[in-house]
Amino acid sequence: MNQPTTKSWQEVLAAFKKIWGYEDFRPPQGEIVSSLLAQKDALIIMPTGGGKSICFQLPALLQTGLTLVVSPLVALMENQVQELQQYHQKAALLHSELSPSQRRLTLQALEKQQLRLLYLSPETLLSLPVWERLSHPQLQINGLILDEAHCLVQWGETFRPAYRRLGTVRPALLKSKPLGTKISIAAFTATADPSAQKIIQTVLQLQQPEVFRLNPYRPNLHLSVRIAWTPRGRKQQLLKFIQNRPQQAGLIYVRTRRDSENLAQWLAEMGYDTTSYHAGLGATERRAVETSWLGGKIPFVVCTCAFGMGINKPNVRWVIHFHSPHLLSEYVQEIGRAGRDGKPAEALTLMSEPTGWLDSEDKQRQQFFQQQMRSQQQTAQQLIKKLPQQGEVNKVTRQFPDSAIALALLHSSGQLNWLDPFHYIIESKAKSQPSTQLHAAQQMNQYLNHKQCRWQFLLNAFGFAKEVPNWRCGHCDNCR
Repeated sequence: MNQPTTKSWQEVLAAFKKIWGYEDFRPPQGEIVSSLLAQKDALIIMPTGGGKSICFQLPALLQTGLTLVVSPLVALMENQVQELQQYHQKAALLHSELSPSQRRLTLQALEKQQLRLLYLSPETLLSLPVWERLSHPQLQINGLILDEAHCLVQWGETFRPAYRRLGTVRPALLKSKPLGTKISIAAFTATADPSAQKIIQTVLQLQQPEVFRLNPYRPNLHLSVRIAWTPRGRKQQLLKFIQNRPQQAGLIYVRTRRDSENLAQWLAEMGYDTTSYHAGLGATERRAVETSWLGGKIPFVVCTCAFGMGINKPNVRWVIHFHSPHLLSEYVQEIGRAGRDGKPAEALTLMSEPTGWLDSEDKQRQQFFQQQMRSQQQTAQQLIKKLPQQGEVNKVTRQFPDSAIALALLHSSGQLNWLDPFHYIIESKAKSQPSTQLHAAQQMNQYLNHKQCRWQFLLNAFGFAKEVPNWRCGHCDNCR
């Protein structure tokens, strides 16, 4: 049975200073660390660059036993684990790109209880070889951390359906552990509006969670949206913007892998030292791009949303959305990579004129996204007629190749429940719900066409309306 760690606050601060070299916490880091050491469930919403990872790493390192960190991207895990290993801490990671020998070493360390932190993706956590080891009665697990928890909402219904099964992880693990064992769950994210917060709490089955919410407003971050009347005009606006900021560190966000490769190639032809970054690159290539950018060898990267999570570069002076994101939460995540040093930074979004007559690219992108969502919903409704009332996920996905996303959508609409991470039961009638993704996409459109203060729009959207009645930031394009 694992008891909450009773460390004096002096010991906590001493460990904080010894590992990271800081004298004291920034609010609310201290309160979050206390909450996690007391093994309480928590939901933490803190802006990017606010020191989220320390809040769960420190409690994990101060306890005996293991804390699991579920993380969405390999690059993110690698960055955090590398840093912890440089501090000589017992942290490791498991993901699909590891060599067999690296994987074997990590699994051995897990079995021998030599780890304090184990980073893995939702898919790896729910893979049978890993699950069997985690379910071993002797393996002490203290907590489950969901890092970048907005991914559960953003991706759980589309291309990472394993996220929707995470709520059954704790009860399933507790069945295999000694009586009286406690496993706490904490979800960390920089962006979650009230509906996303509710989804995270419901899906993860958080029990009376302590909620810590920090306002995402950044006074040094200047937001603007500009219309690009034609595809050529869009490139010209981008060029002009970069030319006026020589050697400043920045990021250019695009929608797809192909967009990132094409635009990077065009900019290289124009004489700029840049490269593309997307999830299709191998680990070595991704590492090389990150290192070049972090070290200032290349001033900016043309990337998809796969870049930037957990990568900390304080002096990013600008972020351009060459294509606007589909979701407001993505937008806030991505602009949050700029100006972490507190100095002025710019976030520019380029959009087609609303009719789409002169440049229909944006409109086509939105329509494709909406069409994809609707067709996935239809597939789910067709699949439910063919499924047995109770079933096992691996068996179903073997029989119906594209069914993993359909199962996640059925779970989201209340037509299916997970009995444990691997078995489902179909419930009676559907609670017909509009897709959260489609609603979020409409919200992004409203933001782009908004005529009042942009920061006020964002603060309202993320549930901070009471703090900003009739408020103006004074430094977005609309306020200026």
